[in-house]
Amino acid sequence: MNRQIILKNKNNDFRTENTADNTSELSSASQELAHQIIESEKRDAELVIANKELALQVIEKEKRAAELLIANKELAYQNQEKENRAAELVIANIELAFQNKEKEKRAAELFLANKQLALQVIEIEKRAAEFIITNNELAFQNKEKGKRAAELIIANNELAFQNKEKEDRAAELLIANKELALQVIEKGKRAAELIVANKELAFQNKEKEKRAAELLSANKELESFTFISSHDLQEPLRKIQSFSSIILATEFDNLSEKGKYYVERTNLSAQHMQSLINDLLAYSRTTVNKRIFENVDLNKIVLEAKAALNEEIQQKYATIEVHVEGHASIIPFQFRQLLQNLISNSLKFCDSAVKPHIKIESKLVKYNDPNLKKFPLKLDYHHICVSDNGIGFDPKFKDKIFQIFQRLHQKNTYEGTGIGLTIVKKIVDNHNGIIIASGKPNEGAVFDIYIPAKHL
Repeated sequence: MNRQIILKNKNNDFRTENTADNTSELSSASQELAHQIIESEKRDAELVIANKELALQVIEKEKRAAELLIANKELAYQNQEKENRAAELVIANIELAFQNKEKEKRAAELFLANKQLALQVIEIEKRAAEFIITNNELAFQNKEKGKRAAELIIANNELAFQNKEKEDRAAELLIANKELALQVIEKGKRAAELIVANKELAFQNKEKEKRAAELLSANKELESFTFISSHDLQEPLRKIQSFSSIILATEFDNLSEKGKYYVERTNLSAQHMQSLINDLLAYSRTTVNKRIFENVDLNKIVLEAKAALNEEIQQKYATIEVHVEGHASIIPFQFRQLLQNLISNSLKFCDSAVKPHIKIESKLVKYNDPNLKKFPLKLDYHHICVSDNGIGFDPKFKDKIFQIFQRLHQKNTYEGTGIGLTIVKKIVDNHNGIIIASGKPNEGAVFDIYIPAKHL
């Protein structure tokens, strides 16, 4: 006779032992089922912990909320399924306990119960397989969560960096705003200054109009002076020269020594006066005449200036070396006068024991040439250089020599009226150019002239 023993395990679940083989198998199955129930409870506990951890991660991972929400929903569904399975297992265990109690009365039904248990075991195996799949899936999800956590850390670091950059930009913006406010204040001051400057400019324009009217009147007076100089003053001067020359030619022997001296001095003074009037007329022409610029061959102008001084050049046995080429926009007659005055100046201020050697050169220079001083206009310039081997001058007089009636020597030492270089400077100014004089005593003089390559 087979005995049935009803046992109560530590989970208060009832199980039966049969002395027969079927009872042993049932006992083993019950033990395995109890073990699986314990493992299931552990999984449930782990799932509860995982859910809590997942909830915390969901809160922290705002950017991954959409993905985690889907995962949580899926996990919640799986947990619900597990709870359903667990509930089913609880019901099965209760039912199994009840059946164990009833097995003493239902010994005949044991065979059917064993079959039913076998079916339940099969279901349990299926549930165990499902648990394995669920655990694998959960492990995969945990791995994905780890990846998401790493991504979230990187995103947080990047966000922190961006926040730092934003703070830096905000600080820079604050400084820029303060600077802008200062600039606005400065602009307000400049606007006020500009209003004052405009008023002053309007006043200056009125003054310039007055000066222009005065200048027009002065030019008319200068024209009158030029007419008088060229006609009324020169006519009696020519008579003085003529009469003194006749006296020297016809009455020289009849004059006393004092008379001869006075007549000679009168003739020399008349000649000096004639030179002075001619120079003043030349200077007035540089101021009054219209400035008509022409594109002229510079070499031709140099040759014309040389031809005008051919007699003085031959008398002095002078050598003039010319290296000039190209065309320039100039006032032809004024530029010819400029070169004549410079050549005449070199012939005049030369040691009598030395044959004059004059060099005239030209070249085109760029306005941004780093080796030169900045030009007043952003144009290319013609550089004309006139140098000689004359007596030179002290460098401290490099500006004084261009002033009208300024002489560095006594009248009886070197001829001249002190207007020649003044005319040169005026002509250079008429061409919007620059002239620079340099020299040393007994080492010659150099005149560097820069005129714009084209007239504006």
